[in-house]
Parts: sequence; C-alpha cells; structure tokens
Amino acid sequence: MDSGQLDRPVKSGDLIAELAARAPRVGANTGAWPGLTIYRFTTPVGPTWEEIQSLSLCIVAQGRKAVTVDGETYRYDPFNYLVLSSHLHFEAEILEASPSLPFLSFVLQIDPALVRRVSSDMLERRTTTFRSRGGPGQPPAKQGLVSALDQELMGAVLRFLRAVGTGTDRRVLAPLYLQEMVYRVLQREQFARLLAIAAAQAASNPVSAVLDYVRAHLPEPLTVADMAEQVSLSPSAFAHLFRDVTGKAPYQFLKEMRLDRARELLVDGNLAVARVSKEVGYASVSHFISEFRGRFGVTPRLYGDMHAVHVELDSQRVREGGGQS
Repeated sequence: MDSGQLDRPVKSGDLIAELAARAPRVGANTGAWPGLTIYRFTTPVGPTWEEIQSLSLCIVAQGRKAVTVDGETYRYDPFNYLVLSSHLHFEAEILEASPSLPFLSFVLQIDPALVRRVSSDMLERRTTTFRSRGGPGQPPAKQGLVSALDQELMGAVLRFLRAVGTGTDRRVLAPLYLQEMVYRVLQREQFARLLAIAAAQAASNPVSAVLDYVRAHLPEPLTVADMAEQVSLSPSAFAHLFRDVTGKAPYQFLKEMRLDRARELLVDGNLAVARVSKEVGYASVSHFISEFRGRFGVTPRLYGDMHAVHVELDSQRVREGGGQS
C-alpha cells in the first residue's frame, strides 16, 4: 500500500476505480472477503428480490439504487450510504447506470459478533453515566438507515478494500479497517438516534438538554462555555461529561451538527451557499465551504447541484413510467 494514499484527501473517483477493478463482470462479483459482493451494471435493472443475513453496509460509488423493505423505500447514491439490519428479504432496483458510467457498488455483510463487540466498546463508558434504555418514548427501530457518506467512513472503506487485495495486509490490516468501518457506521447511527431522543431526555440528561439547546440555536455563535452554562457545569466538567456520553468533544459534535444541517438545507435547494452558511452558524463562507468539503468530499454548491440532478432524474423517471400502460 502506498503510504501517500493515506495523506491526500479521499475522492469519489478513488472508490470508483477500486470497485471497477474488482467488478469485471456485469452483475454480482464475489469480493475477496467473506460477505463482500461488488456490483456492476451498465443499464437500469428492475426490482429483484435479495436477501441478507447480517447487518450490511451498502455503498454506491457511481449510479443510484433503491431498496424497499417492508413497504419503505431507501434510495442511496455516491453521497449517501445505506445500512440494513440483519435477516432481511427485500427488493433492490438499479435506478441509474449506463455503459459509459456503469453502476458500481458493494454490499458488505458484517459478522454480528463484530458489531456487538464494537457497539459494546462504544456504549461502555456512556452507560456508566446515564443508564438509559429503549422505552415507550423512543422511536421504533427501522430496518434501514440512509446517512451521508463522509470522509471518515470513505477513508476507512478505501483502506479496507485496498488491504484485502494483498496477503499480509489482508491478514493484519483488513480486520482493523473493517472494525473502523463498523465503528463509523454505528457512530453515525448513534448520532442520529441521540438527536431523536434529545428532547425526551432533556429533563434528566444534561447532555441531551444541551443538544436540544444547540439545535435551536445553530445560527448563533456557540462556545463550549455557552453549552456548559445551560446545565450549570464548568466548561471542563461539561466537556468531560459530553465526551463520556457521545464519544466526541463538544466542538467536534457541534461542527458535525452544523454541517449535517447544512446538507439538509442544500438538499431543499432553496437557499444560496452564503445563506446556508449563515443559517448553520458560520461567520465565514470560505470556512464553511472548506469544512463542508472536508466532511462530504465536494463543495456545498456541487452537492446541491448534484442532488438537484438526481431529483430531476427521479421525476423524469416517474413521469415516463406513469405514461406507460
């Protein structure tokens, strides 16, 4: 493995190249790792039934795909990945593919024992502070989760794919990168769940109370001292508690909240980049653009434009399908 690969920013073209090299045939190609399947399609493909046994990570490098589970459809593309829970029978459809721009993706089924081990490590310190468990006030678990593909997960994916190609790296490094991938996915899932239950736990959990406050004040300049003041703690005590519960420093968590909200505003498509920057609390547009690109791999303008193209393609496809009888 070239050590220089670890120093430069990850680009979507890197993943396209890795999967194209490993998927010479149209259809499913067996990966060099248990549970890894790499797909190539040169035309859209109608719904087909598929099945998985373990929690699965589904990432598209080029093209778009839809998965329908229990009547709910999850669409994902190079900007968003899909996580599916175990023991599912579902419909999959390739929405966008052509000979010049083939659909390229992979599905990795992950050993449940690894998922349990990583999630236990993540939860161990959090539950010593707040031993909250699922209850009637929490939203029901879904079979799938679509989330933004950021640079952290993309980097782990590329390191894993490159490591499985050589004997020594496959034995020593690939298991470590696989564990990092699982951690990144569970971290994202926990992040989303934590936001969803923040309001319900605000009275008893000071960290959740702060998250509720931050979500309502994202456009404003916020410091760790501001957040600590909301729950009557010193900045150092609050920062320690916050890291115990979320696994991240308060400022890092705040930055991710800002950028995730920015992504939502860009997807809506009604605001200019400068306005989005202001709405999520960035005083400098150039700083916002730099941090957005660092997290999602593209500039905010390009992200919004690409999403608009995808929406138009979906609308065109619906119109064309509706006109057939």
